[in-house]
Amino acid sequence: MDMQAIMQQAQQFQQKMGQMQEELALKTVSSTVGGGMVSVVVNGKFEVVSLQIEKDAVDPEDTVMLQDLVMAAMNDAMKKAREMSKAEMAKLTGGMGLNIPGLF
Repeated sequence: MDMQAIMQQAQQFQQKMGQMQEELALKTVSSTVGGGMVSVVVNGKFEVVSLQIEKDAVDPEDTVMLQDLVMAAMNDAMKKAREMSKAEMAKLTGGMGLNIPGLF
C-alpha cells in the first residue's frame, strides 16, 4: 500500500467517525429505578437529555434516598450509552475491537 492510499483510508475513517458521532447524539437510552420513581434519558454523547422525579420520591426527611435513586439511574443510563457507542464503533471498525481514547 502506498502512503496516499493510507491517507485516503484515514480520511474516510475520520469522516465516518464524525458521522457516527452525529448519529449517536440523536440516539438515546433510558434508565428507570425505584419502581419508576426516577427516570433518566441520556444521548450518545453522554449528555443527560431528561430527568424525571416522581412526587412520591421527594421526601424532605430522606434526601439521601432520592440522591441514591438519581445516581443509580444516571449511572445505569451512562452505562447503556457506553454500550450503545461501543456497538456503533464495532460496526464502523468491522468488530476489530479498536479502543479510541476519548470516545467512550
